[in-house]
Amino acid sequence: MATSAAIHIVSPAEFDRGTAQTPGSERRAAIAPALGIESAIWGGLFEVAPGSRTGIHHHGEQETIAYVLSGICEIRWGERGESVARAKAGDFIHVPAFLPHMEINPSKQRPFRWVVVRSTATPIVVNLPDDTWP
Repeated sequence: MATSAAIHIVSPAEFDRGTAQTPGSERRAAIAPALGIESAIWGGLFEVAPGSRTGIHHHGEQETIAYVLSGICEIRWGERGESVARAKAGDFIHVPAFLPHMEINPSKQRPFRWVVVRSTATPIVVNLPDDTWP
């Protein structure tokens, strides 16, 4: 069986920091067209520094699945940021399409890190104004 498909191994030094960003966090693409990998999905790392929070944002039509590698994260979401949940290392998170949300790192010592997979090849990040929520 002949095929031109190949397995790609992408090491941390190769991750692309040029992917779409939200203030207060850093996304690094690992599986993306910018790295020469054609895929129907996007994968990468997401990190929020100790004591920081992201801006309010959503991911358009994309669904997001995240696995918490380390740390603890508080997530706010909803039309007015009225819903709150905490995720810790070992938890999976599902973020529906178009849902406004923000991530907060309550730790003053440790960042939190997630592995993130998005439902399209190119990440969508729609940063909303800070006054979106009261």
